[in-house]
Amino acid sequence: MEVVYQHVAGIDVHKKQITVAVRTPGEPGQPRRQQVRRFATYYQSLREMAQWLVEQGVTHVAMEATGVYWKPVFHALAEADELELVLCNAHHVKNVPGRKTDINDAIWLAELCEVGLLRGSFIPPAQIAAIRELVRYRKKLIEERGRESQRLYKVLEDGGIKLGSVASDPLGVSGRAMIQALVAGERDPAILADLAKGVLRKKIPDLTLALAGRFGDHHALLARLHLQHIDHLNDMTNELDTQIDAATDPFADQKQRLMTIPGIGERVAQTIISEIGVDMSRFPTADHLASWAGLCPANNESAGKHRHTTTRHGNPHLATALVEAAWCASRSHTYLAARFHRLHRRFGREGGTKAAVAIAHATIIIIWHILNNNTTYTDLGHDYYTRIDDPVDHLKHQIEALGYTVTITPAT
Repeated sequence: MEVVYQHVAGIDVHKKQITVAVRTPGEPGQPRRQQVRRFATYYQSLREMAQWLVEQGVTHVAMEATGVYWKPVFHALAEADELELVLCNAHHVKNVPGRKTDINDAIWLAELCEVGLLRGSFIPPAQIAAIRELVRYRKKLIEERGRESQRLYKVLEDGGIKLGSVASDPLGVSGRAMIQALVAGERDPAILADLAKGVLRKKIPDLTLALAGRFGDHHALLARLHLQHIDHLNDMTNELDTQIDAATDPFADQKQRLMTIPGIGERVAQTIISEIGVDMSRFPTADHLASWAGLCPANNESAGKHRHTTTRHGNPHLATALVEAAWCASRSHTYLAARFHRLHRRFGREGGTKAAVAIAHATIIIIWHILNNNTTYTDLGHDYYTRIDDPVDHLKHQIEALGYTVTITPAT
């Protein structure tokens, strides 16, 4: 194949060391020159590696996205303005089976790079990358809070306390007061039930039965520790919320535009900005963005037959947020809700998930146009399909589905 880039390097990344292969033009009539060196992954060593590449005249560097170990290597190389970095999906650049060594992997990357066969991954700017780390960690904390709450419910169930069977939120104001009283040593179900507030007081008789159990001292210890952990996670989440709000202030206009889309609130808008940024020049079309996010079907065709496939692998953080937003939009009085219910009927009773993914796909198309054109979302209306469908044809098809033949004759 024709060599596109004359001075290239391929890097095989590991935790403690990296292997660097450099390919440059050889003497006239001779094959291309090749050098291989190893470097430690300490940041000073990585800077020395970057300086060596510059001295060799390297212009393009290819490396795999290996866990989190690629990040210090990438940042050290990014300090050299002479180097253009290509970060590749490891799944897309697998070497020939049976030739798996660090040196061969580095050389293989360099060979692919020099003929222009590598496509780089999307690397957000530093400001967006910082927001991404905060938003993703916030999601982890919320998930951990949910798991800790489930552990608390398990302790209550083991102690015979059926609070979750009566109160819709066992960790609400009333439920929390009852659990804290149990931790403090109160065991009288009538006294515990009397701690109910608001509409839950109507259920005091049921609460009295639910709070009579075998709650012991070890249950109280575990419940106290779970409550403390939940409070700590809440404090951490609130601190992150404040930091994320401040970090996304420069993108307040884009955030407000995204929030005009049904189902997208402030936190989902922040997730979108943290994952794709606000500059859509990296994604040539809306379809490219949908494919990158993993919200479009994969291709599986052989011998002219198209096989059933699920959505392709993409960005799980963005895809999950948009599917959740799609479920929220399905409960609104908007065009997206009408489309959701239309698709749900087409897919059948169990087709809600497929319809939600389809709405998430439509949503990310809208997002690309909003960010690319600096516009806001204009809803087509919940009655969009009613307006575009001919009611006469609709009724005709319904009657024909019952086994009749229908002839439409205009009235005089």
